[in-house]
Amino acid sequence: MTIDNFKFDGKKAIVRVDFNVPLNEEGKITDDTRIRGALPTLKKVLADGGALIIMSHMGKPKGKVNAKYSLSQIVDAVSEKLGVPVQFAPDCAKAADAAAALKQGEVLLLENLRFYPEEEGKPVGIDKEDPAYADAKKAMKESQKEFSKTLASYADCYINDAFGTAHRRHASTAVIADYFDEENKMLGYLMEKEVQAVDNILKDIKRPFTAIMGGSKVSTKIGIIENLMDKVDNLILCGGMTYTFAKAQGGHVGNSIVEDDKLQLALDIIEQAKAKGVNLVLGTDCVAADDFSNNANTQVVPVGEIPEGWEGLDAGPETRKLFAAAIEGAKTILWNGPAGVFEFDNFTAGSRAIAEAIAKATADGAFSLIGGGDSVACINKFGMAEQVSYISTGGGALLEAIEGKVLPGVAAIKGE
Repeated sequence: MTIDNFKFDGKKAIVRVDFNVPLNEEGKITDDTRIRGALPTLKKVLADGGALIIMSHMGKPKGKVNAKYSLSQIVDAVSEKLGVPVQFAPDCAKAADAAAALKQGEVLLLENLRFYPEEEGKPVGIDKEDPAYADAKKAMKESQKEFSKTLASYADCYINDAFGTAHRRHASTAVIADYFDEENKMLGYLMEKEVQAVDNILKDIKRPFTAIMGGSKVSTKIGIIENLMDKVDNLILCGGMTYTFAKAQGGHVGNSIVEDDKLQLALDIIEQAKAKGVNLVLGTDCVAADDFSNNANTQVVPVGEIPEGWEGLDAGPETRKLFAAAIEGAKTILWNGPAGVFEFDNFTAGSRAIAEAIAKATADGAFSLIGGGDSVACINKFGMAEQVSYISTGGGALLEAIEGKVLPGVAAIKGE
């Protein structure tokens, strides 16, 4: 079932959203992107004459009630964005009466799902090494089913619009779907867009396909790199992992971040790219600094000739040209991870060069997907969010999807 085909008139819809928004010390929202992202789905239910039950997590309260993570803090903001008063249920597992009393056009926001350990389905207060852990986990799985069944009982249909948690088999993101038949569960608009964006990258590839993988560690990206190796024409590896590759090839990297236990892995990736005919683009020069700070002294040096006491913090001018050349002619582009310490204004040039090349390629007809927290922060910092095709809201979920893993939150509805 799709959200456009479903008849919400007179029905109650329980919608899993991602309202895990950042709050300041006064409990005020500092970035409402996630709330705005869910509005099309929520407003669709209301416009069609349905009633809304909204559920989300916030933070990591680890299965315990914690006022710091209470969703009561965002009720006013959600009311304002939806344009209707939002009621609040202070206990997500004891909201049956409030849900039953909902009339057409009314909205109920449930308290933080993660105040219950059943949401994540992990035993609390017992170590994994404890012999009793297996039994505790089994008992928790049964409790998770009951918790999911309770949530499902509030509504006639279920909508998952929380892509950011789609890679977790939590009560509200996957298990709850077992209590609705195929005609009464669906993806929300945001989820549909995210799934389509991933399909564009992995299944409907327009060539050439260029992927840009940044970040500090090769180890955290190896699954993605290996999955992409069979799909891409150009693979740019940048950011901190540059120096692991430089050292693996016999270079001197000074104080740069490096994974000494992944040097052979770096060499294997280089050989794998050659064997598969992938154009692997690695940094040749870098902006090195004598301190990890915005105001450090800098010099441009080859990535394998960084002096002792200095560290590479950004891509150098020749490297930026190589990156741009691999991006500008592409028709499919994926960017995950910056090229340098973009948080420091003096070390943004590499990431900006990538962003500008992606914007140019997008203007020329490429499909560009930006995903992962740092890449999204990058594109927003440069004010270029409107110049790319799609910005993903899900960091971990997007990466696991690109790695080729099945997302439980999607599979629970699409039956994959």
